[in-house]
Amino acid sequence: MPPPDPPDRPPPDSWEGVRAAHGVPAVIAAVRLAFITAALLTAYYLLPVDKEFTGGTAVILVLGLLAVLALFLWEVREIEHSPRPILRAAEALVSVLLLFLLLFATVYHLLERAEPGSFNEPLTRTDALYFALTTFATVGYGDITARSQPARIIVMVQMTGGLLLVGVAARLVVDTVKSALRRRAPSEPEA
Repeated sequence: MPPPDPPDRPPPDSWEGVRAAHGVPAVIAAVRLAFITAALLTAYYLLPVDKEFTGGTAVILVLGLLAVLALFLWEVREIEHSPRPILRAAEALVSVLLLFLLLFATVYHLLERAEPGSFNEPLTRTDALYFALTTFATVGYGDITARSQPARIIVMVQMTGGLLLVGVAARLVVDTVKSALRRRAPSEPEA
C-alpha cells in the first residue's frame, strides 16, 4: 500500500503543484521548447526568402496562416490525449505563437524588399521580427511603422490574428487542458 499523501502537498493547479507533479518531464518539455525555438529562429535567418513579394507570396501567407491553424488544431488534439496536458499546452502555445510571428516577420521582410518604402525604414530580418513582435504585443513603439496600403493591410491581418490567438486560442487550450485533467482518474497524478 503506498504511503498517504503528505497533508502539506501543494494543490495540483498551483505552480508548486505543477512543478512537483512534473519534475523531469517539465525539464524535458523546456528542452524541447528551447530546441523548437532555436530551430525555427535558425530557419528564419538561414532560409533563402529574399525574393520579391508577389501575388504568390500573398498566397503563401494565406497558406502559412492555414498551416498555423492546422498546427494549432493538431496541438489541441494532442493536448487532449497527452498524459501531461499542462506541459503539452505550454509547448503548443509557444510553438504556434513563434511560427505565427515568424510568418509575419518573413512577409514584412519580403514586402519591404519588393516595395521599398512600405515601412518608414528598411527592414532587415531582425527589424521585421522586432516589428512583428511589437505589433503582436501591442506596444508598437512607433519607431517602425507601415506606410504602404499592402503593409497596413498585412499589419491589420496580424493584429486580428494575434487577438484571436491570445483570446480564442488560449481559451481553447485552457479548456482542453481542464477537460483532459477532469477525464483523468482523481488518484492518478499527472507526473
